[in-house]
Amino acid sequence: MSVVNKNASAMDSALTINWRSYYELCKPKVVYLIVFTAFVGMLLASPGALPPLDILIAGNLGIGLAAASGAALNHMIDQRIDALMQRTENRPLPSGKLGTMHVLTFALTLAAVAMLILTTMVNHLTALLTFIALIGYAVIYTVFLKRSTPQNIVLGGAAGAAPPLLGWAAVTGEVGTEALLLFLIIFVWTPPHFWALAIRRREEYAKAGIPMLPVTHGVPFTKAQILLYTLLLFSVSLMPVVINMSGLIYLSGALSLGIGFLYYAWRLYKDDSDELAMKTFGYSIFYLSLLFGFLLADHYVRELLRTFLLS
Repeated sequence: MSVVNKNASAMDSALTINWRSYYELCKPKVVYLIVFTAFVGMLLASPGALPPLDILIAGNLGIGLAAASGAALNHMIDQRIDALMQRTENRPLPSGKLGTMHVLTFALTLAAVAMLILTTMVNHLTALLTFIALIGYAVIYTVFLKRSTPQNIVLGGAAGAAPPLLGWAAVTGEVGTEALLLFLIIFVWTPPHFWALAIRRREEYAKAGIPMLPVTHGVPFTKAQILLYTLLLFSVSLMPVVINMSGLIYLSGALSLGIGFLYYAWRLYKDDSDELAMKTFGYSIFYLSLLFGFLLADHYVRELLRTFLLS
């Protein structure tokens, strides 16, 4: 009886490890942020009402599964690099918890299900744009840009900036000026966000042979670029007010969050150490999440006021 219990316990443990390993492949924290920005894009594309519930559910599910597929493919392609870096050496592939074919099968299955959902339950434009974003991240960025140019995160940032545009397309069936502006905000946000992390991890990237900006051009140059991109982001973040997409609630949020980001970027630029790099990285995530929250709050308050004034 004890042998049977031990075998059952071992099987339960293996299943738990596999479940956690597959979950880790999806880079859940990144996917949650992607789905959140896509969700905001959907709501902003629906003036006066919520989007249809089926579109809301199917669109976010399809976009999320496609993002998880891209993350798993990134794990598979980067497994040699991941094994050389302390931050990633315990990921499922370098640690031996999963095999390459398991990860490939898992990633392709997620991609196929995502495309099926988006094509049949949302619209063909969203499916096409999501597929382009998936290829942009998993192939163009991971295979080529990441290994060939210090501007990899700038050029490859287009894939990561796509989610709110995808959400907008899911609801409207088209890509408008507002959707492109949401895309632009995340596109400009990506370099200062990622380069702050790259400063802290530059020795690992150098060891792995990845030409991240702090490796190829040095830390002072990278800090200067972070500050310049943060200034650009501050300007871009105010454009929804300029085109009357958003109002005073968003403006107050964008100004306060932008000043906070500039404060971190300036301190990082002036500091000779790397101590503020991870704090700047952490603030950048807080910044983007709350900025899109202000977009959403402003949208619905303005709609409520419009309805009240017309009633």
